[in-house]
Amino acid sequence: MIMEKVLAAAKPYLAGKTVRDLVIGITLVGCQLDSGDVGVSYVLRDDLPSGCAAFPNAPAVIGQSAAEVASLVVTGENDLQRAVGSAVLAAGSRGQELPDDNTAGTPFGLELRPDDTVGMVGMIKPVADQIAPLVKELFVFDKGKCKARHCAAMDLLCPMEKQPELLPKCDLVLLSGTTTINGTIDALLEMCEKAREVVMVGPSTPMFPAGWKGSRITRLAGSWWDNDRKEEIFKLISLAGGVQSLASYMRKKCVAVL
Repeated sequence: MIMEKVLAAAKPYLAGKTVRDLVIGITLVGCQLDSGDVGVSYVLRDDLPSGCAAFPNAPAVIGQSAAEVASLVVTGENDLQRAVGSAVLAAGSRGQELPDDNTAGTPFGLELRPDDTVGMVGMIKPVADQIAPLVKELFVFDKGKCKARHCAAMDLLCPMEKQPELLPKCDLVLLSGTTTINGTIDALLEMCEKAREVVMVGPSTPMFPAGWKGSRITRLAGSWWDNDRKEEIFKLISLAGGVQSLASYMRKKCVAVL
């Protein structure tokens, strides 16, 4: 599993650290390490168990080893537990020197060609709106939006069962970082056999380039968060805030996987 390699790459940056605080909202998870670093990840609600069984031991996470909690991204029993692990990875990534996303023009500095076929797993509407006019075709897969049957860009959505047919045809693929939470990342990467670039996008992206070497991922486009605004970030998450409500505290990052 690729996430085991990512965890191994993250281990030096989590060593000796513990989880100082944790907040679980209905859209996002936030954590703070004892280093003061803050991390945020998405909550995938569609497949969570009903009742109080999603993460009954969540309070016990506070004070635990950061490396141990981060491992939930692989060992967690459901998407919520894995999201907590993802948030810890996001906080731990602050120990590296990673460049800001200062790319102008096309998203993440990608070269988009008029004859390109592009796949996107996880709807990111502003990015889709930028890409669609510049390429031949854009296929978007989003399980939650397909289930809901309403979306601001329904015309771009493809049935989830079409992934094995359409992703192998794509020249470029953008994968949401949530694919590392719901356990689909390995299968999706296998489908990206033709793609000249595969970019992982969003706050749930584990920003550890060394862990992705040898995979088909070519760029990581994730986020860091303003450690000094931890209280505001946690408060908004606790009030069902989404990424847009936290945008002023976000610092976008983009790094090549060499």
